[in-house]
Amino acid sequence: MRKNRDNLKSPQQELRIFRVRALLAVVLVFAMTGLLMGRLAYLQVVQHEVYSTRSENNRVRVEPLPPTRGLIYDRNGVLLAENRPTYNLTLVRERVDDLDATLALLVDLLELPDEEAEAFRLRSRQRQRPFQPALLMSDLDENQIARVSVNRHLLPGVEVEAQLLRYYPDAEVMAHALGYVGRINAEEMVTLDTGRYAGTHFIGKTGAERFYEEELHGQAGLRKVETNARGRVLRELGRTDPVPGQHLTLTLDKKMQRLAYELLDGRRGAIVAIAPQTGEILAMVSAPGFDSNQFVTGIDVASYRALQENLDLPLYNRAIRGHYPPGSTIKPFLAFAGLAEGVITPDRTINDPGFYQLPNDTRRYRNWLRWGHGRVDMERSIAVSNNTYYYSLAHELGIDRLHKNMSAFGFGQRVGHDVFGESTALMPSRDWKRGRFNQPWYPGETLSVGIGQGYWQVTPLQLATATAVLANRGQWVKPRLASHIGDAPVPQRVPQTPADIVIPNDAWWDRIFSGMEKVMTGHEGTARRTGVGLEYGMAGKSGTAQVFSLGQDQRYNAAELAERLRDHALFMAFAPTEDPQIAVSVIVENAGGGSTHAAHLARAMTDAWLLRDREPDVEELREAMEEDDGRVAGN
Repeated sequence: MRKNRDNLKSPQQELRIFRVRALLAVVLVFAMTGLLMGRLAYLQVVQHEVYSTRSENNRVRVEPLPPTRGLIYDRNGVLLAENRPTYNLTLVRERVDDLDATLALLVDLLELPDEEAEAFRLRSRQRQRPFQPALLMSDLDENQIARVSVNRHLLPGVEVEAQLLRYYPDAEVMAHALGYVGRINAEEMVTLDTGRYAGTHFIGKTGAERFYEEELHGQAGLRKVETNARGRVLRELGRTDPVPGQHLTLTLDKKMQRLAYELLDGRRGAIVAIAPQTGEILAMVSAPGFDSNQFVTGIDVASYRALQENLDLPLYNRAIRGHYPPGSTIKPFLAFAGLAEGVITPDRTINDPGFYQLPNDTRRYRNWLRWGHGRVDMERSIAVSNNTYYYSLAHELGIDRLHKNMSAFGFGQRVGHDVFGESTALMPSRDWKRGRFNQPWYPGETLSVGIGQGYWQVTPLQLATATAVLANRGQWVKPRLASHIGDAPVPQRVPQTPADIVIPNDAWWDRIFSGMEKVMTGHEGTARRTGVGLEYGMAGKSGTAQVFSLGQDQRYNAAELAERLRDHALFMAFAPTEDPQIAVSVIVENAGGGSTHAAHLARAMTDAWLLRDREPDVEELREAMEEDDGRVAGN
């Protein structure tokens, strides 16, 4: 039995089996190790670029969150600038393999004209940092969005993103006062806070949009997201919400603004209306206007060229940058200067033979009424707009005192608190002429200044401001466009407000105002036809600004002149005289005497503000102006 058991066990066979199995295990281990090393080598060496790119794209990305721009309202809460949802086309340079090929494909897909191709290239390189999105195109339509989406796989780094876009409901009427936003350009990127403007493609360019850019823009936020190899967001890892811009409430009255625009009726000119006691700008219109919405998304080359080449200069803001001789509108201010300097009294008279001569000079400086007004005192000189009285007064004052007193009313200065782009115009002086022409000041030039001609130039905003200061009896309140920023009111007495004007005898203001009232209602008043039916006291003054100078014995004949060579019509006024609520200045280019066209427009503006239950009849007003055309009633 024992022998049989021993025969069942074979140590040699077991050892042989073990060795075979061990060898197979070693071979299998080496084979598997070889396969693993080969796979690792393939992935690390052969497929290095592929997986390196995938690794780069599968990452955590920080995306900017642009803030919502603040809205703009008029004084009554009417929306003037809103934000509308739209779709923008953006590009991130660092995610694009072939920039030129991508841009060429986009131009083809979107069916854009040739000039847009170069615009795309410029915009794609606009941002300073390659990881920030550059705005290529705004306000895509449905067909464009569909074409880009279908070809998404061919456009790495290109995104169609939803964003709010600025829109102006009353674009032409509000264009110059509100201004507009536009694409951020390369020059602006250099000075902007890139953190605050991350993800933002638009910035205020002109007007209130530019002046209050910091308040309207807000603060950009950000979010951290995980994306896949195709750039698709997988999940949001964290977020800092953007801070929206503050809403802006303006002092403008939309109805007054629209009325002023309709009154100008397409003619070149400007109307500015101010509340004297508060400095609130009620209307500030320059005509003709333009569609500011075109500039938000980027105006096309042909449309921009048409605006630039338009002889009526619709892009030119006449209300704050137009330079015009003030003409006879400045006579009440000169009367004040004569009283303040003790050169005249309200009752002093001169005899007007129809001209004025400097001592020892044969040249005659003529009154607009060739045969003269006879005996004239201060009040009558304002009512009939007598030139001879002011030639004499200007000569007695001299240019130095004229410059000092007129500067006190804001002439030759920027008068607005928050009016972007305002011009200083020109209040001439000896020093100015010496610096500009290297010539002395001549007495005859003082006489020209005395009737608002010569070198003297004003803007409509300056003239309205000076009228408001006059209405306030010398108290200065700087004109302003903003009423509230958010919920905070803008103070009336803003920094750098000029000093108030003091006159020795307060009753002299009344005498000046009396002369201005007679302009409207006196039997000799230059604007007496405009003043018919007035239901409140209105103090005004007409003015005529020469486009070119006449010779000594030449007479002005509008019918013989080309339209653009005719005189400009000006008018300034405030009302009611006893408690001024509105001061207005009007300039209508090449419309003739200020006592016709411009006076009617000023009356319509004061009626609209003071008699608010009635709508001015614009058509009836136009008929009255046409009837007055060609009638010479004075300066």
